[in-house]
Amino acid sequence: MCDECGYRTACRSHLSRHMSRHASVKPYKCDKCDYSAALKHALTEHKAIHTGDKPYMCGECGYRTSRRSDLSRHMTTHTGEKRYKCDKCDYSVTDKRHLRNHLEKHT
Repeated sequence: MCDECGYRTACRSHLSRHMSRHASVKPYKCDKCDYSAALKHALTEHKAIHTGDKPYMCGECGYRTSRRSDLSRHMTTHTGEKRYKCDKCDYSVTDKRHLRNHLEKHT
């Protein structure tokens, strides 16, 4: 378990990778700009900004993106899945950011 944020995992390597997100050391530096990352895959995804490479494509509509997580979020537009649900009312959305904004209404 992560002492800083409570993240839990059964796999020690996953915890190790997670902990690097809290570290102020970011050894992976972009050679095109000032961006730096704690995780190698984050730098790899960032470099797609400079190359324009978009390897992830939606089979439904042809939407392309450089990040797998963006494609996953995009796919909810086709499935209608709303996996982020408010625990105080019936509101549900496809994007976690929208739920955070909604939750402010309850405070």
